[in-house]
Amino acid sequence: MATCPSCDADLDFDEFEVDEDEIISCGECNASLRVASTSPLELEVLDDDEDDDDDEEDEEEEEEDDDEDEDEEDADDEEGLDE
Repeated sequence: MATCPSCDADLDFDEFEVDEDEIISCGECNASLRVASTSPLELEVLDDDEDDDDDEEDEEEEEEDDDEDEDEEDADDEEGLDE
């Protein structure tokens, strides 16, 4: 039987019916667990705060990329005016 890596409680699910990257929850501590591997079964505790931070970083990178694209377009427009 699988145990929660956060609180060591026994988890009630069929170990052979889960897929890699599937998210399950611990009934005792309510931790979100990701199936890191199915053979052997490995579970990782998901930290909601880390996921939120990653999303914010991704959004900031996208905004920076958009700003760079706009700067390049403006430079192209100015070159066309010089001619």
